[in-house]
Amino acid sequence: MTPTITRPAGHPLVGLELVDGDVAVLTLDDADHRNALSIELSLDLGAAVEGALASGVGAIVLCAAGPVFCAGGALDDLITPRATLEETYTGFVALADCPVVTVAAVGGAAIGAGVNLPLACDVVVTSPAARFDPRLLDLGIHPGGGQLWRLVDRVGRQGAAALSLCGDVLDGAEAEAKGLAWRCVADDDLVPTALRLARRAAGRPRAAVLRAKQTLDASLAIGSAEEAMALELEAQRRSMADPDLPGRVTALQDSLARRTRQP
Repeated sequence: MTPTITRPAGHPLVGLELVDGDVAVLTLDDADHRNALSIELSLDLGAAVEGALASGVGAIVLCAAGPVFCAGGALDDLITPRATLEETYTGFVALADCPVVTVAAVGGAAIGAGVNLPLACDVVVTSPAARFDPRLLDLGIHPGGGQLWRLVDRVGRQGAAALSLCGDVLDGAEAEAKGLAWRCVADDDLVPTALRLARRAAGRPRAAVLRAKQTLDASLAIGSAEEAMALELEAQRRSMADPDLPGRVTALQDSLARRTRQP
């Protein structure tokens, strides 16, 4: 049986910083090992996500101490596994299951299983230095953790085939063009751009954003506009019955009126 590793309290391989009380910045912080997705880093990432949610944040930004974003699975662990495959999925599954909005800031290479980390996030922001290189089949290892499914969702079947089966690689600008990333910005703007998106999400009415994210995920399994309307109808009705809605509408009206009066 593959041994199970129990990490001590804390998450030393993943930094956790709270920004403005509403956004958590999680930083992969094992640059000496190219932020390889070891069982320790994966468990620490899961713990960091849990800690961020316990702090009540409304959004999470994932970044890395470079120059490599994540080098994929630890090579020694491929030869002598120290944990089950399911345990090695802990970090990116925590991101994928996260109820709040998640934004990945990728400014270096994401390789092999490391591609699963940005794929698990709602929005991906890159810099030109980013590289998305699944590469698993170079070693004869089948992609795992839902990587193929998420690639198809982002770049279509042909794109997933080109990346996974043919070994193609996308840089940051190409990832934006193909839909794997939302924006490609200068290196200095990478984290500020991710934070701007996260702050906007965190600053909106929390319950409405959480419900909209649930509906967005459920929409992936829907095959018609009629089903989509039915799925969204109940959620929209509930949001419009929110007792805080009149106050938000009045505040918006006042803001628009002030803009109109400005010379």
